[in-house]
Parts: sequence; C-alpha cells; structure tokens
Amino acid sequence: MSQFWSPIVHDITPYVPGEQPKLANLIKLNTNENPYGPSLRALEAMRQEVANSIRLYPDPASDQLREAIAHYHDLRMEQVFVGNGSDEVLAHVFQALLKHDAPLLFPDITYSFYPVYCKLYGINYETVALDDNFEIRVDDYLRPNGGIVFPNPNAPTGCLLALSEIERLLDANTQSVVVVDEAYVDFGGESAASLVDRYPQLLVVHTLSKSRSLAGLRVGYALGNNDLIQALTRVKDSFNSYPLGRVAQAGATAAMQDQAHFENTCRKVMQSRKKLVKELNGFGFKVLPSAANFIFTSHPEHDAATLSASLRERNIVVRHFSKPERISQFLRITVGTDVQCAMLVSALREILG
Repeated sequence: MSQFWSPIVHDITPYVPGEQPKLANLIKLNTNENPYGPSLRALEAMRQEVANSIRLYPDPASDQLREAIAHYHDLRMEQVFVGNGSDEVLAHVFQALLKHDAPLLFPDITYSFYPVYCKLYGINYETVALDDNFEIRVDDYLRPNGGIVFPNPNAPTGCLLALSEIERLLDANTQSVVVVDEAYVDFGGESAASLVDRYPQLLVVHTLSKSRSLAGLRVGYALGNNDLIQALTRVKDSFNSYPLGRVAQAGATAAMQDQAHFENTCRKVMQSRKKLVKELNGFGFKVLPSAANFIFTSHPEHDAATLSASLRERNIVVRHFSKPERISQFLRITVGTDVQCAMLVSALREILG
C-alpha cells in the first residue's frame, strides 16, 4: 500500500462490478444488461448531438431530460434529479440524505455497493436479515434509524416488495429518508414513484441501463420532493456540475419519450423469463420469484460454483456470489433473448446429464 494514500483509501474495499469478459462468441448473462438494443429514436438523437453541438458544454441542470422523466412519471421537473448512472445518484444520496447518528438500515443480501458507500462516507449502518424466503419484512425496519435503502425488486434475489408494504413502511417511518432503488422495477413491479407526492421522506431511484437498454450511456435519476432534490443538487454541484454530457442527455431524453419501444422490450424480457423459469424448474432448479430481468436460482444436487465454471467452458457467463455464505449456492442469470436462453438450457441439459 502506498505511503501517499489518504488514510481512508487503506480502509475501503471497493465494489466489484460484474465481469466484462473478452471472449469470442460469448453468451453474456452475468451483468443484467438488456439483450435488446435501445430505442432507434435515442440512437438518432445521439447522432444528431454528436454532429451538431458536441463542442459545447451540456446543460448542467439537464432540464430537457428532467422534463421528459417528470412527464413519464406524472411529476414536476423540480422533483427529478439526474446523474451519471444510478450509482452516482446513489452516491450523492448516501452523502446528502443518509449520514446521521442513527444507523442506516438495508438488507443483509442486497446491492453490494451499499456497504461500500457507507465505508467511503463514514456512515454507520446495520443490515437487516431477509426472511427464509429471501424477502424483505417491513416489520424488521420499524425501529430507530438514520435512513432506509433497499432495491425493489431486490438484487440479487429478484424478489419484489409489494407497493402496499412500501406504503406501510412509509406510514411508520416518517423521521428519516426511505430510498427505494428501482433499477429493475420495469420488468414486473409497480413503481413507488406514484407515492412521491404523498410522502416527503420518499426517494425513488431509477436507471436507464436496464429497461431502456442504455447501460453504456450511464444515466440514472431520482424522484422525490423538492427538499430532497435540493440536497442532492447541492452535493452534485459541489462535486461535478456537468455529470451528463450532451450526447447522454439527448439519448436519454429520446429513450424516455419512446414508450412503444420501452414496453415492447420489457414485454419480451418478461416472456423469456417465464419460459426460462419453467425450463429450469424442469431440471430441478429452485428459482426465486423474480420481477427483474434476471433470475436467482440454485440446484439441490449441484454446486453453484461448479455449474458456473461448466457454463463458462461453454462460453456462457453467469454470476456466482461466493459471499455471503447464505447465497453461495445460487446463480444469478440474466434473462437473454429466447435464442440465448435456449443455448443456456441446452448447456445445462448437457452438464446435468
């Protein structure tokens, strides 16, 4: 370790993103990318932006994009905050809204960036165990806290917390911010964005990486009352006034406006997910109920790490989490196209004999 590092650098353990392997003829089912391309309107908007105005600084407030997001969610532009992917949005959320004396609460099995943010920003936190079905129990969060954050659907499990349960949590937890991270909600869940006007402590975070097929563009956003958005903006403008370039703003705006493409893509993913779950059940896999564009699955007679390695030998990459121990026998498999799913099933049939 370098003597020139700041003290905090020695203590943090960085988040490890899903592998981006450089293999030929790869079936990549490990990072929850959308198997279908983005809106053609988005691609054209980005081409136009590159041709006409890339020499100019972008709008620091991203007003056009925020207006498109607000229109989609039936909110006001003042209730929308945007950033360089939902990871950056969440980083600002942790700094601006979740650092208090009481501990931040989040599930024990969840998005592994949460504890990284806490360590980086010096946030006290406690994890709350999922139940035996890997689901969130609202009652476990009804205690003093400095904030609550969880994905819905949860990651990596894919399990969905009903909107009525989120309302029950908000009704009981009025003195701290509740952050609902909805990276995957468009694949089978109901967004808590409809509750933003009723609950001033609610912040809903979204990304365009999954359902809008723009993972490479890095655009995320948060929805909340003006007070929460102002806090995020103050932190953002103390860090980077221009988090989204002109191309990103143009492409994201067009993607938010192309409802037909969005609905068609999500529908195809959900149909493929249903067929894939049926096939895996037929092989004896246990598959958790998923409202995401991935499934979380285990086989009672086959080691997950061995299955993952055997699939990789066949140029199919899925995600295996060795920690925590509770999920070490599960694989997270992104739902690909029907062709990709069929190749996965064929490979598993061969591996399982």
